[in-house]
Amino acid sequence: MNNYDIRDISLAPSGHTKIEWVRNNMPLLRGFEEEFVETKPFDGVKISLSIHLEPKTAYLCKVLAAGGADMSVTGSNSLSTQDDVAAALADSGIKVFAYHGATDEEYNRHIEMCLEHKPNIIIDDGGDLVGLIHDKRPDLGEEVWGGCEETTTGVIRLQAMERAGVLKFPMVAVNDADCKHLFDNRYGTGQSVWDAIMRNTNLIVASKTVVVVGYGWCSRGIAMRAAALGARVIVTEINPVKAMEAKMDGYDVMTMAQAAPLGDMFVSATGCKHTITVEHMMTMKDRAILANAGHFNVEVDMAGLEAIAVDVKETRANIMGYTLPNGKMINVIAEGKLVNIAAGDGHPAEIMDLSFAVQILSAKYILEHHVTDGSGAGADGRSSLTNSVVDVSGEIDDVVSRRKLAAWGIEIDALTPEQEAYLNSWQV
Repeated sequence: MNNYDIRDISLAPSGHTKIEWVRNNMPLLRGFEEEFVETKPFDGVKISLSIHLEPKTAYLCKVLAAGGADMSVTGSNSLSTQDDVAAALADSGIKVFAYHGATDEEYNRHIEMCLEHKPNIIIDDGGDLVGLIHDKRPDLGEEVWGGCEETTTGVIRLQAMERAGVLKFPMVAVNDADCKHLFDNRYGTGQSVWDAIMRNTNLIVASKTVVVVGYGWCSRGIAMRAAALGARVIVTEINPVKAMEAKMDGYDVMTMAQAAPLGDMFVSATGCKHTITVEHMMTMKDRAILANAGHFNVEVDMAGLEAIAVDVKETRANIMGYTLPNGKMINVIAEGKLVNIAAGDGHPAEIMDLSFAVQILSAKYILEHHVTDGSGAGADGRSSLTNSVVDVSGEIDDVVSRRKLAAWGIEIDALTPEQEAYLNSWQV
C-alpha cells in the first residue's frame, strides 16, 4: 500500500509550522506526547483515523504515533482538509490519504485506503470509517477491537446500528463525554461558526436576526455567541423541553415556517436532514445567508435549491448565490457543508485539546478492554466490551478536567473525610 495520497509533499514546511503553533497551545496533548515517548502505550497498535484534517488533528496523530501507534489517516470532509498539513504528516512518516476538494469518488477511495492496513482501533468523526466496514468492506474490519466516535452525527448513526443489531465492535461515544460536548460542542462550535461566517461574509452580526435551527449543545453555543454579537436570535426546535430552555435563555422560539421570513442569517446544527427546505427558502428575505453547522451537508436542502434555482453564481469567495423563481437570492456558505471547518479553521486549539485528550484516553480504554481470546476477558484481564455504543468513563472526564485545570494554574477544593462520610450516609 502507498504511504500517502496527497496533493503536494513540497507543502510540508508550511504544514509543520501550523502543527507547531497548535502544539504550543495544546498543553494536554503535549503532556501525553511527553509521557508516550517513554511509555509507548500503543506500541504496535494499528489506528485508522478520520477527522477533519487540519493542524489540531495532525498533532493528535503525531501524539498517537509518539505512543507507538501505526497511524493511517484521512479527512472527514473534503473541504476541511488542508493540503500543507496532510503533506507535513506524510513528511513525518505517517500514512495519510486526503486532499482538499476531493470529489466524492476520491473521498470514498481515501476512506478505503485509510482502512487498508486493517486497524485495531478506529477514531471516527461522522461514522464514515465504520460505515464503510459495515456496508462494503467487512474484510477491512477483521482486526478491529473497537473505536471512538467524535461527533453527535456519528453517535446517532452508531446508536441506530446498535438498535438494528449490526454493530460489529464496541464504539466509545466520545462526543457524549462531559469534557467534549459541554465545551467542544458549545464553546468551540459557538466561536468557530461565527468566526467562519464573519470571515466569509465580511458582514456585521449586530442588528441582524439570526435563526438557529435546533437547541442541542452546538446550537446553544451558536445562539449564545450570536446574541453576544448583538443579534436578535430565534430558535426553532422539535423537542418541547429544549424549546422551553431556549425561551428561558432569552430567545424567541417559533416554527421554521414562522422564522423563515424574519431571518437575515440561518444556521442549522441538528444532525438531521432538510431542516431548511425549499419551501422555507421561498419565503426568506432577498439575499438571506444560510450556513450548516451539522456534520453532513444534508441539513440545508441543497439538491432542492439547485433544482429550482434559475441562476447560480459565486457572490463572494466560498459563497454561492442562488436566484429563486420569485427573483430573490439565497446565499449559501461552503456549499452547505460544515461551515466552521469547510469555511474556517475549526474549533480553537484549546478546545480541541480537551476533545482530543478524551479521544486518546478512550482509545487507550479500548486497548485495555478489548477481547483477546474467547474467555470474555479484556486485554488487561478486566471484563471486555460488548458490541455496543459505550459511554466514556467518569474516570476519563475526571483525568482530563483535572489536567486542564492544572494547565490553567487553577486549584479546586476537595472533600474532607467528614464531608465524604456525610454525603455517603442516609442519616443526617
